[in-house]
Amino acid sequence: MAKDIERILFTETDIRAGLSRVAQEVAAYYRDAPCTVVSVLKGGCLFTADIIRQLPVPLRLSFAAVSSYGDGTTGGRLSLDYFPTDQEIREQRILLVDDILDTGRTLAFLRSALLKQGAREVKTCVLLDKPARRTVTYEADFRAFVIEDVFVVGYGLDFAGSYRNLPYIAVLRPEVYAE
Repeated sequence: MAKDIERILFTETDIRAGLSRVAQEVAAYYRDAPCTVVSVLKGGCLFTADIIRQLPVPLRLSFAAVSSYGDGTTGGRLSLDYFPTDQEIREQRILLVDDILDTGRTLAFLRSALLKQGAREVKTCVLLDKPARRTVTYEADFRAFVIEDVFVVGYGLDFAGSYRNLPYIAVLRPEVYAE
């Protein structure tokens, strides 16, 4: 896999520092109030697991998954593949956690769905924010890092299902994903 990497953006140490900082921000917001953390599968699971271990607040954990049906290069219609139960959402303070905020479509879609199911509030927390790719107006409430418009992998982020297990976040060489 190393031959496919152009450069490392964030080392394991960088990620730990970013996690610690954003976990402190989230903990300060929720204080001792309970919340339900909804992790966006699959990419968000590593970030979610690491961040919830640093949150000294009562919480429940749930998951959501979304598919996009488009032409393969651009996003199409979004569809819920997996969603928390009404009991997990109704009247709850939700922290929606994902690996990356790029176009904003997925988080905006999930936030709207959670509110329609009766969530009291929905805040979002992302590992990476890539504002250059935004196609809808959306900003995360909490973010660990802002990145340029590059194709990244590692620490849960993938290309064609691979590279999620890298302990760092790296830029994938363009010829790898252009094939």
